[in-house]
Amino acid sequence: MTRSHITSHVLDSTLGRPASGVPVSLERFADGEWMPLASAVTDDDGRVTALGPAALPAGTYRVTFDTASYFGSTGQPTFYPSVSVAFVLANESEHYHVPLLLSPFAYSTYRGS
Repeated sequence: MTRSHITSHVLDSTLGRPASGVPVSLERFADGEWMPLASAVTDDDGRVTALGPAALPAGTYRVTFDTASYFGSTGQPTFYPSVSVAFVLANESEHYHVPLLLSPFAYSTYRGS
């Protein structure tokens, strides 16, 4: 299987383990609106390696994590029902990894490798 141009990894910092079963969507900003490209669900290791095509053009993209579904499945309340991370894919030859560190009342993200 070919790895997609954009991948992610979600970690539940409250439980100290990967967040499996998180629905994730990918969109591209074009012509003044967000266009859906792909969707996936994190695996048992909290990873999404097949989120869209293996190559994407430069542009602005957004990854959205359905955290309400995840926290509902774990019985945890949450303040953030979803987390959206917009970013610029500037170099078409580089891989873009967008991790999410998650808890019911906080989150952080960074550009991973």
